Amino acid sequence: MSGRRDHNGRDGRAEPTLGDLGDLDSTRPRADDPDDRLPPISFHTPRSAPPARHRRVRLRTWHVVALVIVLVLGAGVWALREYQSSLRDMVPRTELNDVLTRADKALQDGHLDGTDGTSARELYQGARALEPDNDRAREGLHQVGMAELSRADTAFRAGRLDEAQQELTVARELLGGGSDVDRLDRMISQARGAAQPADDLVERAQQALDAGRLTGKDGAGALYQQMLAADRDNAIAQHGLDQVGAGLAAQARAALAHGDATTAASTIDQLAALLPSYGDLPALRAALAQAQHQSDGALQEAISQGQQALRDGRIAGAGDDTALAHFQAALKLDPDNVQARAGLGQVAQALVVQANAALDADDTEQAAHLLDQAEALAPKSADLAAARARLIAKAAPASPPTPAQPAPETKEPPPPPPPELTADQIEQVAELVRRARTAATQGRIMLPPGESAYDLYRNALAIDGNNQAALQGLEDLPNLVVQLFNQSLASGELGKAGELLGALGDLSPGDSSESVLRERLVDAWLDQAEQQLDRGDRGNAAQSIEQARRLAPYLPRVSELSRRLQSGH
Repeated sequence: MSGRRDHNGRDGRAEPTLGDLGDLDSTRPRADDPDDRLPPISFHTPRSAPPARHRRVRLRTWHVVALVIVLVLGAGVWALREYQSSLRDMVPRTELNDVLTRADKALQDGHLDGTDGTSARELYQGARALEPDNDRAREGLHQVGMAELSRADTAFRAGRLDEAQQELTVARELLGGGSDVDRLDRMISQARGAAQPADDLVERAQQALDAGRLTGKDGAGALYQQMLAADRDNAIAQHGLDQVGAGLAAQARAALAHGDATTAASTIDQLAALLPSYGDLPALRAALAQAQHQSDGALQEAISQGQQALRDGRIAGAGDDTALAHFQAALKLDPDNVQARAGLGQVAQALVVQANAALDADDTEQAAHLLDQAEALAPKSADLAAARARLIAKAAPASPPTPAQPAPETKEPPPPPPPELTADQIEQVAELVRRARTAATQGRIMLPPGESAYDLYRNALAIDGNNQAALQGLEDLPNLVVQLFNQSLASGELGKAGELLGALGDLSPGDSSESVLRERLVDAWLDQAEQQLDRGDRGNAAQSIEQARRLAPYLPRVSELSRRLQSGH
């Protein structure tokens, strides 16, 4: 297209032309020919900085590189921690795994329950003591419970009712009840009723009623209930239970009249468990509450005076203003009062301390007198046993002086050294200490007699009153009892926990931790009672409430659950 313009348009507009097309076949001019008949055009590329967009791309690239580095470092740290954690998880928990392995083996072999520490139940409970949330131990205990339930069912079908009831009791403890447990329990009760002629039950129940045996396994109430288990519409049994209820109500009123609120409370609870809808129960409960309120002031005053006497050092002796006298007065008002019993334990401990001081002064006569007083209050105290062994060692008879060595006349001779033990005695003491430690490890603290840790340590001290291993073993028993109590409570063995709490009271009377452990056990019994009531298991709920009442008779929660049991809700 040339630069020429034609002005031939009618409207004066310039029209484009193709130029001279006749030279299309001619040779094209060289690139350096200036005569191309076109205006010259020059191009200039300015040198400038890269666009800003390029700078932004380069900046973002550095950000990405830094971010990648940070992520790689973070991933490395996380991987290292995970690797360390996996290494820690791979480290075997030898003791726990060993106990669980033995428990699985005992379960597989059918050794479900026992008291020697080798049964599946004991081993799984031991594993839970090491790790309370261990799923394998929890599932193992459930399997033991199911196996016990199966055994109970097998024994029932074979007609072995006592064995079936025993196995069912263990299953109930491990499984916490349930429809299968309740069903088999009813079947066993019905079978017991059917296995005995009704005429014989009627006669035995009437004899128990006439003799005043209203409660207990062979009491009139239990026999009449056995008749009703076989025949719910038995009119004789229904009338008999009404008579039992009237007798229990009369006993409760008599106890209230004599100011014995504790006996009245226990009798009323027995009546509520036997006949929850008995008509006089509300009135009896109200009378009991009034009696408890009246005696509470005098009881607390006696306990307060006893504690003040302890602080003043008036431990025991003549007169009625000693700690011993005040705590004994409190127990007359409430024989099961925890604070009063703990006060008597503190009195016993104080007497043992005084006895040890007398022994330090070589006054064996005064020490013996003080230990006799302490023994009357806390006969199984570990500190008492140790002090008694020390007294025996100090009072050992001396060998008579030889003629060549007459006793000095001007001053008393020094106390003779204790007689040396023979090799057989040394070996016997070591064996007794070894057996005592084994018994303590297995939880045989106070029972069975003669084979308990307490008795074995005392037997060792009877031979060698200065044996440090036996003395230390006795001193360590209270702490061991606390550990076993916590394990039993964690595994739901409330009965065993109660036995251990009693052992602690015997071994260490007045121990400050006893009241805390007692409260925990009461809460556990009441929690179990609530669960049993929710399942409709009223019989076992009544027993759980009764256990809690024995430990804390005036606790409001005990009364609340008793009313719930009575109302049937």
